Amino acid sequence: MQRFFIADIHLNDNEPVITTGFLAFIEKLPESCELYILGDLFDYWIGDDEYSSLHQKIAGALSDLSRRGINVFFIHGNRDFLIGQHFAEQCQMQILPELSLIDKKSSPLLVLHGDLLCTDDKSYQKFRRKMHNHWLQRLFLMLPMMIRRKIANKLRGESQQYNSRKSEKIMDVNQQAVSTMMQQFQAHTMIHGHTHKPAIHSFKINNIEVKRMVLGAWHDGINFIFQDSQGRFQLYLLSLNINELITTFDQSILNKA
Repeated sequence: MQRFFIADIHLNDNEPVITTGFLAFIEKLPESCELYILGDLFDYWIGDDEYSSLHQKIAGALSDLSRRGINVFFIHGNRDFLIGQHFAEQCQMQILPELSLIDKKSSPLLVLHGDLLCTDDKSYQKFRRKMHNHWLQRLFLMLPMMIRRKIANKLRGESQQYNSRKSEKIMDVNQQAVSTMMQQFQAHTMIHGHTHKPAIHSFKINNIEVKRMVLGAWHDGINFIFQDSQGRFQLYLLSLNINELITTFDQSILNKA
């Protein structure tokens, strides 16, 4: 089984080049593979009832993948945690738990968005717990769309200002949190996004070699992790030049299908 992992695409109406790159990316996916979207597919989400042209375009493109035998899985991010079952059904994608283990028997792989690992950022974790309160979410989704949009814009503005004053170290993952979580799930590999710092980190837990693979944000280009049918992983960092994407798939991926 071939798998593709992406995160932090941050689709929005103000950056159409990202949308173009994303649509080109999923169009090139080989048949019968799996696509894992590890959060922040959209730059923000204020409810499945916001029927924008962008949302409908993405839902249509993702649902087309099922006709090619491609299974799509989604984990909520910190920007689009309100994506619900209605939109997921439009996309023909399955919403996974925020911590999901795959390949449990052979080589356990843990996938998540990644914000849960940033335990040094106490204020963010407190804010996250509040935003994930089920009743608070229900109350928010009952508000008129205009008010929801104003609240979302206000929160985004405050978050950007606050984050600009934080150190990068605080906003990055805590290594102890990584090790503890991987031990808890007995995972050999972890893949996540959120930090926008694409890299592959190798280290040992109880003398066992493990890997943490980090996805970057699509503001900086097309970024994905490919797992071939032999279980090997590769991190790709491409520009938003569609020709580079096509060349990469034709030469490095599709010939392995």
